[in-house]
Amino acid sequence: MRQSQLFPKTKKEAPKDAESINHKLLVRAGFMDQLMAGSWTLLPMGFKVVQKINQIIREEINAVGGQEMLMPLLHPKTIWNETGRWDKADEIMYKLKDSRDKEYALSFTHEEIVMDLLRKTISSYKDLPVSIYHFSTKFRNELRAKSGILRGREFMMKDLYSAHANEVDLMEYYEKVKVAYSKIFTRLGFNFKIAKASGGVFTDKFTHEFQVLSDVGEDTIYWKEGDEEAVNEEVMEGDKAEYKSAKSIEVGNIFPLGTFYSERMRAYFTDRDGGKKPIWFGSYGIGPTRVMGTWVEVSHDDKGIIWSKQIAPYDVHLVELKSDSGEGKAEKIYDKLKQMGFDVLWDDRDVSAGEKFGDIDLIGIPVRLVVSDKTGDKIEHKERTSDKSELLSFEEVARRLQE
Repeated sequence: MRQSQLFPKTKKEAPKDAESINHKLLVRAGFMDQLMAGSWTLLPMGFKVVQKINQIIREEINAVGGQEMLMPLLHPKTIWNETGRWDKADEIMYKLKDSRDKEYALSFTHEEIVMDLLRKTISSYKDLPVSIYHFSTKFRNELRAKSGILRGREFMMKDLYSAHANEVDLMEYYEKVKVAYSKIFTRLGFNFKIAKASGGVFTDKFTHEFQVLSDVGEDTIYWKEGDEEAVNEEVMEGDKAEYKSAKSIEVGNIFPLGTFYSERMRAYFTDRDGGKKPIWFGSYGIGPTRVMGTWVEVSHDDKGIIWSKQIAPYDVHLVELKSDSGEGKAEKIYDKLKQMGFDVLWDDRDVSAGEKFGDIDLIGIPVRLVVSDKTGDKIEHKERTSDKSELLSFEEVARRLQE
């Protein structure tokens, strides 16, 4: 991509109402735009980052048997009444009426919708287990829609749901998803802990959250040295002085929902002995847009964002400085790198070197390549996380990028 054609341009100043780092940097660098409080447009570079996050999630969820699909966002009141959550979830649910006075909700989650699907399709124990998921939009009437893209009223979620013949099978799968989530957040590069938590409006049982350690986090988690899991402050018991603690940002959660939904929605199957049994149910969520915001909160400096190789919008930021000789050298490098499969952002703009280097650090792509009179037949190679640069041949640059 030629930077002269990239939409939109970077901004010199952060929005006046921006409080969080992710709000300031993602808007300034051209990754997202705020429509209103809690509502964001993913601009081209932001969408590329989220797609990469989604692909990592997709690969690990597919590895534990998940099948991807897509469900509606507009839900009839009748289906939410079956579980009582039309009233129970009233504070966070957006509700509306059509011209015929029929009532609907905008989806804040999909348990009822999945259970309706299961009761239409599952009749025997032979049809179980089932594991299905989608990436879709969620709507929640968030009273404190701040912290940039970390806390929105409309946002992207990956919802995975599993259905089982008994509690043992549910909990075995629950543990598999817990491992899959750990792999996802490890691949993304986060310093995270799994924390025991309450289920809120989703379940009366304990659940587990995946918490990224961050001083700007709204949650506080506690753990003892050597503990595999932490505990969220909301369910903390005992003397806190015995524990280590840290602020954290929740990026994922898993819920063992049992038979609450199937019993209320009459989703039964016939077991091996011919008996009628309710489906055992689990729900597992990750917010990809929240993941992007969280990454910026924990990976930045005073110049801008520092993306990892795994989720950066481009592999390389190629910069061409004004040259009296070697015209067309940068374009040749750009074309060769693209042919090798690298995604390159080429700053071909007719602006000052200072503006180009400022944008490079703000956008935060992992590798910077500079071509100028001073580099001669070499290319200046610098990583975003390093203060040092090197003069390398094209072959050496390509080898570094392939590592």
